[in-house]
Amino acid sequence: MPTLSPAQLDRAAGTVLVSAAGDALGSAYEFGPALADDVTPVFGRGHFGHAEREWTDDTSMAVPILDELVAGRSLTDPRALTAIVTRWQEWARDALDVGAQTRQVLGRIPAGAGMDAVTSASRGVHDATGRSAGNGSLMRTGPVALGFLDGPRQDLAAAAAAVARLTHWEDDNVDACALWSGAVRHGILFGELDMRAQLDLVPAPRRERWAGLIDEALDAHPRDFREANGWVVRAFQGALAAVSGAVSPLDAIERAVRGGNDTDTVAAIAGSLAGAVWGADALPASHADGLHGWPGIDGVELARRARVAVGA
Repeated sequence: MPTLSPAQLDRAAGTVLVSAAGDALGSAYEFGPALADDVTPVFGRGHFGHAEREWTDDTSMAVPILDELVAGRSLTDPRALTAIVTRWQEWARDALDVGAQTRQVLGRIPAGAGMDAVTSASRGVHDATGRSAGNGSLMRTGPVALGFLDGPRQDLAAAAAAVARLTHWEDDNVDACALWSGAVRHGILFGELDMRAQLDLVPAPRRERWAGLIDEALDAHPRDFREANGWVVRAFQGALAAVSGAVSPLDAIERAVRGGNDTDTVAAIAGSLAGAVWGADALPASHADGLHGWPGIDGVELARRARVAVGA
């Protein structure tokens, strides 16, 4: 792991903290209409009963990924991947909301099973339904980049794909998570947004399509992708539109919430990239304080773990 500057460490912490803030902020607006630009989203009780400032499944599923990095394990290690799945199963037993695709896959995996069983379950659900491109993989991918801030970027793409396919098998998930993780890495290292520079992380036959999707999002508002933003591609575009048109991490997550529909997830996705670009310290205390959620931790601890994950 490279030695990071204070600003880079702050941006690494921002990746998880701003994502959690977006998740909690969007929770009260989930499945609601798009909002006008003069409406300021506020924290409230979540659609599924989450408390004010409590994060939802988006952040809860990211925590086990982060914790494997804190423990010094690689996300390409099958033992780390199965440990993540085991913790997801523990979380899902009492969670207020678990995505339909995720619940189906986790329900097929026997307790204590290895990677063969996990892969079989994820691929099996995809084959049975003919699709598995919900946004549940992208919402949790923010921490992945923290383990791959040096070395070949293709290693990061491989890890993002492996984590995505624990529950979501479709290529759209693999591509979206690789692109997003690459942009998060770039944001942490350089403090800037550059999604187009990540296109080489997508297999060549699929790059032209993603280039068009990225260009469409960079010149849009999250509201433009409200319809079907439970699909990973539309969630990707909505979150990218939120960040590309923003001037701060708070602006980014508020723009994402104004987009409507799957607001907590799009805002969590946007928050991971906005935090990587602007950092944790750029998020006002009004939105950083009081964040909390499974597994019984708060935003301060979440940010601390992110710093440990990158070697601080």
